[in-house]
Amino acid sequence: QVQLVESGGGSVQAGGSLRLSCAASGYTYSTYCMAWFRQAPGKERERVAFIDSGGVTRYPDSVKGRFTISQDNAKNTLYLQMNSLQPEDTAIYYCAAKNRPPCSSSYFAYSYWGQGTQVTVSS
Repeated sequence: QVQLVESGGGSVQAGGSLRLSCAASGYTYSTYCMAWFRQAPGKERERVAFIDSGGVTRYPDSVKGRFTISQDNAKNTLYLQMNSLQPEDTAIYYCAAKNRPPCSSSYFAYSYWGQGTQVTVSS
């Protein structure tokens, strides 16, 4: 089992930045892929970024160049640096993990989830 706890959400104005953190505990050595998803009201949960055990990262076009995923293995912590935030980035952001390759953009492929952290961007 892997436990995930997000932090760092909040309210910012458009153009601002936030850094989300996800502290992992439990059988963290078994995770192959770590990811950030987000879900806005009335919308599907969408992948924001993922990173695999080799450090390979992927982003959708909507956040590419603005968001950066990283991890500190010594601290068992995943990060999401979000710059140039826009109102359409407003959502609950979730940290997720899966044990087996490959990384996936589909939320149902992930076994472990955090409770989510709210990000609100005002214009």
